[in-house]
Amino acid sequence: MAEQKQVNVLIEPVDKEYMLSPVPMDKRRSTFSQLMVWVGFGYVVTGLYVGGVLAGFGNQPGVPPSVALLAIALGMGSLLLITFFLGVIAQRTGLNLALLSRYSYGAKGIVIPMAVMALLTFGWFASIVGMIGDIWGGFLGNPSGIIVINPATMGFTGISPITLEVFLACWFWGLVFTVSAVLGIKAIEAIATPISPVILIIAIYVGVKMMSDGGGTEVFFQKANLLGGLGLGKAITVVVGSWIAGAVMGVDLFRFNKSVKAVFWCAAACFIFTNPLLNIVGYIGVVQVGQFNYSQWMLGINFFFALVGVIAWTASLWTTDNGELYCNSLYTGPMLNAFGIKANRKVLVVICGVLGTFLGAMAFYQIFFANFINALGAVAPPLCAPILADYFIVSKDKAKYNLDYLERQPPVRWAGIISFAIGGLLGYIFEYVAPLPLGLPSGLVAMAISFIIYRLIYGLTPDRASDEALVSGKA
Repeated sequence: MAEQKQVNVLIEPVDKEYMLSPVPMDKRRSTFSQLMVWVGFGYVVTGLYVGGVLAGFGNQPGVPPSVALLAIALGMGSLLLITFFLGVIAQRTGLNLALLSRYSYGAKGIVIPMAVMALLTFGWFASIVGMIGDIWGGFLGNPSGIIVINPATMGFTGISPITLEVFLACWFWGLVFTVSAVLGIKAIEAIATPISPVILIIAIYVGVKMMSDGGGTEVFFQKANLLGGLGLGKAITVVVGSWIAGAVMGVDLFRFNKSVKAVFWCAAACFIFTNPLLNIVGYIGVVQVGQFNYSQWMLGINFFFALVGVIAWTASLWTTDNGELYCNSLYTGPMLNAFGIKANRKVLVVICGVLGTFLGAMAFYQIFFANFINALGAVAPPLCAPILADYFIVSKDKAKYNLDYLERQPPVRWAGIISFAIGGLLGYIFEYVAPLPLGLPSGLVAMAISFIIYRLIYGLTPDRASDEALVSGKA
């Protein structure tokens, strides 16, 4: 009895965020509110960072404007399609990613994709907290004169020390993000709705001003056309890596949509209207003024510009980090549930928020972010291949996706686990060991292979028999 009571402390009396059940249609959110969530969700500093990478930020290889635009179009186009098709499944079923994964990974097999997504969203949350600290540290300076962490002493050269001001800013904003994520989807909408239009307007203004201050379009093309060395395939991988976690996370937001049309417009808000704009602004910034981070650039103009830049940057990151932390609980909760532990979503948010804030304050973003985003682009895309292949190819009549079968899924579905394992391994090999010919993007090719493998081996595993038994009523 004592053990049972200890476990039940974590139980959430009412599952208002539908962590372990489908979202009923009468609880779906308005299209406008969800659209604003996706604009805010899509407005993340990494969009500017990716534009900076394409422009060779830090004297690294870059690509000329024509290749940059093609990489953005192909990368964002791929993300749009992945997000949309995953969103269609989520909207039709009302299921979050963890529950949906039961149909292609198994009731306990979901631990594998959920563990990956939990680590990804945790890393993103910590990275964004670190970005916030950097921004406020640049604005406040270091009046205390105190250095908390000096990466140079750990062998990481060229990285600015973590001052007391940066450290405290990380903790303050990390805890603010945690509180708002605890409150759930309504709080995320409330924050995103007023902020999203404003930050888009600021981004457009900044892009125009950077272009002007750098000497205009003629000077821009003269400098940008000299860039090279990165390659189209690598450029696409960087673009995809910047948002593949968000594309998969979209399932947990799209389950609140009322229609497939709403799914498309929400995905378009992120991958057509918001993120490509940030990529272009970041590219212009590095070419024209040597900085993708417009808040850092605005610090050098005057106090008013600096204040606007810091506030806009913070607001945009707030909407994104809310999503990271909110979705993280929807991965860790069902993962624990697979082993019989009923976890309270709010408790999970607090635990992850505090740990992620600690990691962010300890220079995770400054030291590891570049490698983190490259690994994401290579390894993460195959994660969603089994879900897409199962729903759109294997289960054409969708009878398998009757919600009555949700709690009757077999413990393990081998087709999903095997295809993802092979795809993830190939993504790593293509990116770090044996690059693909013609500069093809490693993550997307690995995802396509994983998709094909799932279709080929599904009938050779016990999965087909399990599905036939469920649909026929024999299971």
